[in-house]
Amino acid sequence: MDERYNPRELEPRWQKYWEDHNTFNTGTEGDKEKFYCLEMFPYPSGRIHMGHVRNYAIGDVIARYKRMKGFNVLHPMGWDSFGMPAENAAIKHGVHPSKWTYENIEYMKTQLKRLGLSYDWSREIATCNPSYYRWNQWFFIKMLEKGLAYRKSSYVNWCSSCETVLANEQVINTQCWRCDNVVVQKELFQWFLKITDYADELLKGCDDLTGWPEKVVVMQKNWIGKSHGVEVDFPVDGVAEKIRIFTTRPDTLFGATFICLSPPHPLAKQLVADQAALEKITAQYGKVDEKIGLFTGHYCINPMTRKKIPVYVANFVLMEYGTGAIMSVPAHDQRDFDFAKEYGLPVMVVIQPAENSAGAGIVPGQECGQPQGLPLQEAYVEAGLLVNSGEFTGMQSEAAKEEIITYIEKKGLGKKVVNYKLRDWGISRQRYWGTPIPVVYCEKCGIVPVREADLPVILPEDVKFTGTGGSPLLVAESFLKTSCPTCNGPARRETDTMDTFVDSSWYFIAYCLGLNNLKFEQGVAVPELKYWMPVDQYIGGVEHAVLHLLYSRFYTRVVRDLGLTDVNEPFINLLTQGMVIKDGAKMSKSKGNVVDPNYLIEKYGADTSRLFTLFAAPPEKDLEWSDKGVEGAYRFLSRIWNLAFKYSDRPDGKALAGSDEVSSEVRGLLRKTHQTIRKVTSDIERELHFNTAIAALMELANEMSSFEPKEDRDYTAFSFALESMVLMLAPFTPHLAEELWAGISRGRGCVSEQAWPVWDEEMVREDEVELVIQVNGKMRGKITVAAGLPEESLKEAALGDAKTAESIAGKQIRKVIVVQGRLVNIVVG
Repeated sequence: MDERYNPRELEPRWQKYWEDHNTFNTGTEGDKEKFYCLEMFPYPSGRIHMGHVRNYAIGDVIARYKRMKGFNVLHPMGWDSFGMPAENAAIKHGVHPSKWTYENIEYMKTQLKRLGLSYDWSREIATCNPSYYRWNQWFFIKMLEKGLAYRKSSYVNWCSSCETVLANEQVINTQCWRCDNVVVQKELFQWFLKITDYADELLKGCDDLTGWPEKVVVMQKNWIGKSHGVEVDFPVDGVAEKIRIFTTRPDTLFGATFICLSPPHPLAKQLVADQAALEKITAQYGKVDEKIGLFTGHYCINPMTRKKIPVYVANFVLMEYGTGAIMSVPAHDQRDFDFAKEYGLPVMVVIQPAENSAGAGIVPGQECGQPQGLPLQEAYVEAGLLVNSGEFTGMQSEAAKEEIITYIEKKGLGKKVVNYKLRDWGISRQRYWGTPIPVVYCEKCGIVPVREADLPVILPEDVKFTGTGGSPLLVAESFLKTSCPTCNGPARRETDTMDTFVDSSWYFIAYCLGLNNLKFEQGVAVPELKYWMPVDQYIGGVEHAVLHLLYSRFYTRVVRDLGLTDVNEPFINLLTQGMVIKDGAKMSKSKGNVVDPNYLIEKYGADTSRLFTLFAAPPEKDLEWSDKGVEGAYRFLSRIWNLAFKYSDRPDGKALAGSDEVSSEVRGLLRKTHQTIRKVTSDIERELHFNTAIAALMELANEMSSFEPKEDRDYTAFSFALESMVLMLAPFTPHLAEELWAGISRGRGCVSEQAWPVWDEEMVREDEVELVIQVNGKMRGKITVAAGLPEESLKEAALGDAKTAESIAGKQIRKVIVVQGRLVNIVVG
């Protein structure tokens, strides 16, 4: 081996070796236990960034470690390659989205290979490849057959800049998640997937996600949002209509002083005379930052009080939740309170704290007023005693809920129901670069799915991108005109394409077969899915905690119900890695704080880049960038190289047994080596704390550097420590480990094929330990004692120490506390 560490020379050589030998390709043969490790695949934007480096380095450590532990590891990679950026590039630069995308894929693939990631590239997928998206279309048709896909007119989130629909989850603070343009409401016919059919199962399944971060599970539960409540009918005064509302607070029904309808509610058009005013408020629909109301001119009857209350249309009431109408109780809901204050509507208190309930009543002369005393400054939202609530007055509010529901059902006023916040998934997108929805429109037969034999419906290449007028598919005659699969008459293709989250909702299933082997048949279980699924370790950003993960859980259940697998949950363990921070902010081009991975690899090598990102912080925490930290990682690897070079021609590293007669220095090095094996193994296995594992390797390097071998047994011990070090470095810095292993192992194969080292429990035990001595909790000294001494002997040793004797001279010893093997605390009075 060379005298100097030269990553620019050795790293490409080992990358070529792995590729030439298909080192990381895997199959289902053999009797090894499987392990499926997966990082969320990237959008091919053109270049990887340090967030990618961190994410993929984390996954690679796990995959390489598990392979060395004897598992059959699947570690694939692909490209989430449909989406708006490719269309924007086509408009801006005049390059077809396909060309732009595939050029980016090739460049990023080269970058990923330069990082030394142990991917099985034979399973690579790109979601824009027709061989992939034909199965998007197949799944859609199967869902259409099962009633899980349907089309309806609805108000949708519309981004006028992207000229497409956005899911609720893609609207961030009223803005488009891609371009930050303000989102408005627009009525369109849209395709939906009926994820709500799986709402209860998805919610119950959250209890099985024991390998997920608790915060992510909570986010999933909250998004599904199961709520128990009651639907109640409020008759419209003077009109033969009833407004059905849903509420989780039946205990506040007596306090409902007005009703609010969602702008798309069918009764809104019927009750509002001023249609122009209704259109104006409809344009503001869903903008929760500003609460806007419109009085319909009508009243309805509160069925509990039999009093008339006004009916409003309000922009903040969502048609998708409950019934699209809410009863408003301003005394006990802050949003309703603010609305009532803005529009001068009455407030009726019906719940008070128990200590304030006496004397509560309606202000004289008002139909609906406040209790005697000072006016409310804000809504009272806590539990308490019911007041002004008819026969339920005086009851505890929580107990009253069930009593009032029983009363409502007995009187025929409504019924008890369960509702979910989760809405059906709108997948229609008015853009080109996505999966064509496989249906046609026939004047005779209506909506007809494309025949399975005719899949995939392929995107046409001969389209023009102008940036105006919506999707170019709208004017692509060669694509639009087709024949009906049923009657063979003239038909028109659907021009909407699928939300790109469809692509990423089952890609982990596709990896199990590989792009060239994708084939599904309803009711026929897929052996590869039975072998590989579910994913054992999934890694990605917490920003996908709702969107991608929920859709993936839904799709996995659909695939199960099509008879292809028996798996319910797609991911056993989930790691959400932190961001990479520089100069106090997340790395981004707009902030000018980006570090180019290519620059790092050129200057320091991929192994240094990997080591720094893994050492600087635990994977779930944010990583603060440090140029000095990068340089420190490079110095550490150079140091290991120098140690290996210095002793590369010495005896190989067979282990010495604990019973062997060796010097105290040799025993110390062997003990530290075995302790490090145990520590690194534990840190990887337990919580993926690679930073502390690397710190342990640095400690072992210190011990090795201070060790001076003089005779054969010394060299044998050092060689064992060096080989163990190289094996433990292999998941973190694979190129360096391969090169060092080739130099010291004397033809025992490449390091990627070696077994993970095992520690000897006997060799781990310390002969002596350092004991901290405290007096009243303050450290007064340290002493060295034999390991394993009983408590009384430790007390005697501490009290017999000269410095300790000085500290407690003339004082009464009240207690002596012993923490075995660590400290003795002497409490004196």
